[in-house]
Amino acid sequence: MADKTTPLHDEHVALGASMTPFGGWLMPLRYTSDLAEHRAVREAAGLFDLSHMGNINVTGPDAAAFLDYALVGYISKVREMGARYSMICAQDGSVLDDLIVYHNAPGEYSVIANAANAGLVMSELLQRAAGFDVVLRDVQPDQALIAVQGPRAVEIMLATKGLAEDAEISGGTAFADLKYYACMGMRFEGEPVLVGRTGYTGEDGFEIWVPAGQAVALWRALLEAGEPLGLVPAGLSARDSLRLEAGMPLYGHELDTTTTPFEAGMGRVVRLDKVSDDGTPLPFVGRDALAARKESAPARVLVGLRGEGRRPARADYAVVQRGVGSEPGAVVGHVTSGAPSPTLGYPIAMAYVTPEVSAEGTELAVDVRGRAEPFVVVPMPFYRRPQN
Repeated sequence: MADKTTPLHDEHVALGASMTPFGGWLMPLRYTSDLAEHRAVREAAGLFDLSHMGNINVTGPDAAAFLDYALVGYISKVREMGARYSMICAQDGSVLDDLIVYHNAPGEYSVIANAANAGLVMSELLQRAAGFDVVLRDVQPDQALIAVQGPRAVEIMLATKGLAEDAEISGGTAFADLKYYACMGMRFEGEPVLVGRTGYTGEDGFEIWVPAGQAVALWRALLEAGEPLGLVPAGLSARDSLRLEAGMPLYGHELDTTTTPFEAGMGRVVRLDKVSDDGTPLPFVGRDALAARKESAPARVLVGLRGEGRRPARADYAVVQRGVGSEPGAVVGHVTSGAPSPTLGYPIAMAYVTPEVSAEGTELAVDVRGRAEPFVVVPMPFYRRPQN
């Protein structure tokens, strides 16, 4: 089966992007160089096509209660025009996908899923919807999702021709006052678009849902407004190194069906305190398994690793005890993501290791093609953007 393409595919090709299969889609890996695109996002801004992401519209009188049951988060507590990072888990507590949920309007939510998992998430939600007065609709084919990420993102949005506030659909929020993990309605060339102050790079930025037919016009308008401010189109490679520096998990690496949110250090998203109006605990899929997991000792812990040499660790490399010389010692874990950090100038990685070696400052090594390369356990995120 051929990989799907987004409404912006021809734009990527015209810009000289190297295209690659990803999650069932043909997506831009890079346009110029990974390093240049990464640095542009940290110093100015990058423009990303995220139209491959799943987008499931949930509406109806029971929408909030349904999402409280279907997901591990306390979605009914998300304010209107707010957003929440959450996960959908199996009955055994394992992670099926990590998600962002937007509360667009009374009784209306958008569930944003990873591209490769969008079909599974839709199927799971449909099964879990039994008994709830809700309607689920896959709106991804009708929309495109474009992200502007970087310290100059606000300037670029304000300078984009055709993109304007509209009091009728803004949710009562002025663009300049939009908070992190919140959203608002705007208009592009007169048509409603939804803008969220969210992202996956560790920088300030915005994600814009636009009708698929307007995607090219918005992409070009953003590029035109942003070029004088340092904006460049950026691909999947830069997105991966940016999210790694920010310590953000990637499904299929830090998260999968062998992992619960607690191993991944994301236990905060599991809301065991969900209760009904009379204080009765609210059931949700995976609750019993996750409650038991919270109280048990972990078999492995996700940690950050900072390289003391120049050779980077990569996914699936073994983490070992640091021994004498360059010979790898006993295996104590495995790398989930790793790369040289363009911003920090040294190799970084995320890895699952045994609890005994998970303390900050623990000296370990990674088996890089038979040679023990020195790494040390450090807190995450590796990078935090400067605060104004």
